[in-house]
Amino acid sequence: MPIAIRGGQAVNRRQWLVRSAATCAVAGLGSLARPYLSRAADRPLITSGIQSGDVSADSAVIWARADRAARMQVECSADEAFKTIIGSATGDALPNSDFTAKVMLHDLPAGQDIFYRVRFESGDGIAGEIQRGHFRTAPSARGNLSFAWSGDTAGQGWGIDENRGGMRTYRTMLDNRPDFFIHCGDHIYADCPVERELKLPNGEVWRNIITEEKSVEAHTLNQFRGNYKYNWLDRNFRAFHAAVPMFAQWDDHEVTNDWAPGGTADETGYAEDGSSLLVARARRAFHEFMPMRAVPARDGRIYRKIAYGPLLDIFMLDMRSYRDSSFNKRDDHSEACILGAAQLAWLKRELVASDATWKVIAADMPIGLFSEDGIALGDGPPERREHEIADLLSFMKRAGIRNTVWLTADMHYTAAHHYDPNRAAFQDFEPFWEFVSGPLHAGTWAPAPLDNTFGPKAMFQKGCDGENLAPCYGMQFFGRVDIDGRTEVMTVTLKDVDNRDLWSVDIEPRQDARPGRIMAQHI
Repeated sequence: MPIAIRGGQAVNRRQWLVRSAATCAVAGLGSLARPYLSRAADRPLITSGIQSGDVSADSAVIWARADRAARMQVECSADEAFKTIIGSATGDALPNSDFTAKVMLHDLPAGQDIFYRVRFESGDGIAGEIQRGHFRTAPSARGNLSFAWSGDTAGQGWGIDENRGGMRTYRTMLDNRPDFFIHCGDHIYADCPVERELKLPNGEVWRNIITEEKSVEAHTLNQFRGNYKYNWLDRNFRAFHAAVPMFAQWDDHEVTNDWAPGGTADETGYAEDGSSLLVARARRAFHEFMPMRAVPARDGRIYRKIAYGPLLDIFMLDMRSYRDSSFNKRDDHSEACILGAAQLAWLKRELVASDATWKVIAADMPIGLFSEDGIALGDGPPERREHEIADLLSFMKRAGIRNTVWLTADMHYTAAHHYDPNRAAFQDFEPFWEFVSGPLHAGTWAPAPLDNTFGPKAMFQKGCDGENLAPCYGMQFFGRVDIDGRTEVMTVTLKDVDNRDLWSVDIEPRQDARPGRIMAQHI
């Protein structure tokens, strides 16, 4: 169907995404089309592609990185030819942010395909290249929605092998044309350097693109930044982020494996307030490179709600920044948390206030998969961190909060879990679904054991027999969610790098206290 636009000819969205996937530089129109003022070497360049994020019904964040100090200029239009400019913003790319820049576009039309273009201009007025991107604003009325989710990028030593197509899952997700993408964490593996070559089990050789900053475990701020810049070397990564807005959260590998606020340090130790300097550097780099809007008066906060029209609210959690320790040991009887009191109270308030049909909770990690670093401790009643989840699930039952779905990545395989109190040691909650999908481009693992605290059942799971299976073997996964604007039915499909539908479920929204009818199929 043609998209609705103002001031120009209708463009088929699929055609635009295909044509613009490479986000090539163009000699644009309007105020960004002034002639270049000097030779190419004097023009500021866009070094790492462009991206959008945290899109609402009337606003969006635009991100880019320059090769030097420069002013970022952004314009947007509802037509690809930019005949009518409906929004613009400027921001500074400075050395103290590694020349990254973010701006917010405001007063955009709801439910609209928006085309934007970015360039940098030097302090003496020399204009650089232009790159173009696309996003879709959240709707103000009921209508069909589609989005993707996954996590885990460039992990376990598997970097960019261009001879094997690079980070192919990003291309596959782009082909699905989602309205937006939720990245559930591990955008980078700061603790996993890449080597030039890795031997595969069949005797072939995986050949990575290598950079100095990605060749060592990250400790310095520049090394953390270099991990993010490494991902932008992949053409599939650049094409996807230019065309699809991202909602970002983080997990452990943005810092180091299984990190927690206390006890995570390197040779530089701790700041005067006792906080880890390693975590501080990692957090700074994360926020520099993510297209996230700032939470007023709460600089650096990651958990937030993103409203995407009357059918969908998304609750982005942070299961790293407020946890008590790295490991969740059953024989430790001290107080334990993974969300923390403030975030848990926030989530309860926002869930109660939500009028959306569907409430998607984007989590860093699954609830019922046993892991010392995770939530689950094994069979039995809630202990330690499980008490926070029990409290939340019980609260949602008492408050009559319906139609919650949990999405996550982290485990490096894909699965559909249905939680039911009739199977659980703790029974004060309503049944719900949790879906796991990943990795995007990292080593694949075997499925993990489930515990019965909250009664999960694996309705589907797919991984490998061991761990760290290379991406070239096809075990790379993402999930797709479709919401029907008329029936409000949510369809969740687990997919692989070759765009195969592995398993799907249709979930009907609940309108009262009775469990909704669930129809599942193994494809």
